[in-house]
Amino acid sequence: MRRFPGHPRAAARGALIGAAFALVVSAACSSLLTEAPADGEVFDAPLDGLTSVELAAFVRGDEEFARRFSPATGLGPVFNNVSCASCHGGDGRGRLEHSLQRFGTEADGFLAHLGGPQVQDRAVPGAEPERAPAGVAISLRLPAPVFGAGLIEAIPESVLLALADQDDRNSDGISGRVNWVSHAPYVPASEPNGSAGPRIGRFGRKAQTVTILQQTVEAYHQDMGITSEFRPSENRNPLAAVATEAADHASDPEVPTATVLAVVHYLRALAPPAPGEMTAQRRDGDALFRSAGCAACHTPTLRTGAHPLRALADRDVPLYSDLLLHDMGDALADQRPDGSATGREWRTTPLWGLRLMRQFLNGQAFLMHDGRARSVDEAIRLHGGEGQRARDAYVALSPAQRAALLDFVESR
Repeated sequence: MRRFPGHPRAAARGALIGAAFALVVSAACSSLLTEAPADGEVFDAPLDGLTSVELAAFVRGDEEFARRFSPATGLGPVFNNVSCASCHGGDGRGRLEHSLQRFGTEADGFLAHLGGPQVQDRAVPGAEPERAPAGVAISLRLPAPVFGAGLIEAIPESVLLALADQDDRNSDGISGRVNWVSHAPYVPASEPNGSAGPRIGRFGRKAQTVTILQQTVEAYHQDMGITSEFRPSENRNPLAAVATEAADHASDPEVPTATVLAVVHYLRALAPPAPGEMTAQRRDGDALFRSAGCAACHTPTLRTGAHPLRALADRDVPLYSDLLLHDMGDALADQRPDGSATGREWRTTPLWGLRLMRQFLNGQAFLMHDGRARSVDEAIRLHGGEGQRARDAYVALSPAQRAALLDFVESR
């Protein structure tokens, strides 16, 4: 994870860097000198326009995002990983081995008696990890990128409603709709989109979460087994053969509200990476992307509205997503409803950050909700349902045209 001036770890390394610099200069070995990548070349840079106070809070949240928990500091008793950064490496696209298994639905109470909604496959000593319950639909979920989350949260509901076409009134075969979901009871009205009543979901593979706060609280609780004042009760394996109370060595809540809010601010202020240079081939690819119908769901640009964090307000967001639910056909269906999303529907995945994806995944690519696609070409060919027409248009292109379209998409 890249660090910023004033960051504690950066300060600790300062003396070493200075000494190394002196040795390099004295040896006239300038080839050893390196420089930090530009903000647009990483997944963990802050938004432009943050005040000094906001940037300091960003650095603190960055530290908490990277913090590794142990049983002594509250990890578990059942969990999936030891820190936020462990699943969201570099705050970019997740690895397949860090995928989560989701089961149960809102309608069945997420099968809480079986341990729903998520399988915690690891446990601290003295506790028993969960196993996928027999006879229930399991949905593998790749960790989503966390950069740009604040910009997504700042897009007004009116913008998303204007894009929705549930009854396919324009007869283009695409009927995107919003996922109306209810907040967790701990989400205050003061949060962005936090007022009472069902609100439009925008986070998660099925747009099942409205706010960054809820996404963060649930990640602490479900992914790491860390309690907070928002969710103060431990998450335990209800099917364990023995009680696990003795395995819990930390008093609840295990992180204070200030820590949760620091991470929320960090996620809210993370900038998306910059797109690549728009070459002649990429301009051709952009035109083909639109003519094939890809942009009907992967909307190139949305715009934020008013927001308490000025750096998020009234900005264009090069998201390449409408954040709506679309039926993607039988092959991609997971049979797991979430909110009003059916087992065949998925939120349009944003395309930003694809340019840097392989740099952070050892040259690999994991695409679609479960990481099954290893290239953009394969991901497009897996589109069915409302994406079938665009998929067929892509396949019908000449090899040179497909190469231009892929070059454009992979430059975002």
